[in-house]
Amino acid sequence: MVRITRCGAVTALVALLVAGLSGCGSVAGTAVPGEIDVRTLDVGDFPVDRFSYPQEAGEHGVELEGIRMSEAVVTSSQVDPSLKFGRGSKVLPDPATAVDFLANVSEPILENRRMVVGYAASGADRDDPAGQSRPTPDATAITVVAMRFPDTRAAAKAAEELEAADIGVSPDNRKLESAQHPEALLHWRPGIANIGAFLAHEEFVISLFVQRPAADSADLVSWVDRTLTAQLDQLARFEPTPTADIADLAVDPENLLARVVVADREGHEPDPDQFAVYGRNYLINSAGDQPARARLLDESGFERTAYAAGSSVARVRDPAGAPILVNGFIESAGPAYDPMPAPEDVPGVKCLELNSSGDPERQYRYRCFVPYKRYVGVVSSDDETEIRQKTAAQYALLANSL
Repeated sequence: MVRITRCGAVTALVALLVAGLSGCGSVAGTAVPGEIDVRTLDVGDFPVDRFSYPQEAGEHGVELEGIRMSEAVVTSSQVDPSLKFGRGSKVLPDPATAVDFLANVSEPILENRRMVVGYAASGADRDDPAGQSRPTPDATAITVVAMRFPDTRAAAKAAEELEAADIGVSPDNRKLESAQHPEALLHWRPGIANIGAFLAHEEFVISLFVQRPAADSADLVSWVDRTLTAQLDQLARFEPTPTADIADLAVDPENLLARVVVADREGHEPDPDQFAVYGRNYLINSAGDQPARARLLDESGFERTAYAAGSSVARVRDPAGAPILVNGFIESAGPAYDPMPAPEDVPGVKCLELNSSGDPERQYRYRCFVPYKRYVGVVSSDDETEIRQKTAAQYALLANSL
């Protein structure tokens, strides 16, 4: 999935900002030899001049660090290739959000131990049933949560207290042990085919929830072991921002957000869904075939992607990777979309149109992929005039930004 849905929970696309549909706006820029003159494009009222957003995060430094933590949490297919169905991921900026992935009784613990920020990701060996947000009972599914605390002592105490709170939810819960990770705290309810675990590691607490088709405690512990091993390896590659420096994180240090076409450049603040820059794991966590998405990102030389107001721009290592990424996104769009003619005046663009098997309440009617040198813009709309103007505007903005 490449953010084609218009609404939803963890990783679905936020609602599109609608721009004016009438007229042909003036386009800044200059002609470059070998390229089209972007000043001739019909971009409507979309701004396309070179631009930079303010870099100060204000009160949103925690959200920026949470977005960075998307690379600190393992994808399900890294744990086991069979877990290829991404179930999404989410920044946890505060305890109230984190308890969506923990027992409700955990919130006072997170507050008392001063949780800094967290990130959660989930995947399974089969897709959730249509219209459902839970895996089927015969599925193998894992949810991994990494929560950061002020120091190692706070993390250790939090892990102990979170485990005690989880066990206390039911008198039938029982502790289990892991020989591979003896410091981990595990519990299950005999006869129930799932297991929970907590592990304090440096200033982090890793929380796991594993579901299997059968209530076999040895099997469940083996899945905790392999998940913790993969998660610790992933966490070792992440460099957390010192707590004192989180408030000083820059919003858009590489000006990637500034290259995403939007109807209005005012009022944007760091937001995990609406205004953010992510690395590869974020795209993998939402994919219906995680290994295929990972191969696409590797083959295209994918580096980062920025999301702003319903559109996105990805950056790849070199220009040869841009059409590879476009073709991969097209292939992963799913059967609800058919190819449609792209605007002829914008080079390299490919577009999709929702067919009768799609859901117009959840999915945009039109979707276009706009390559320019090392960049791929992705724009959506329900209006044919707007999608053409928006596509042209995305190309013009990329050209004017370099």
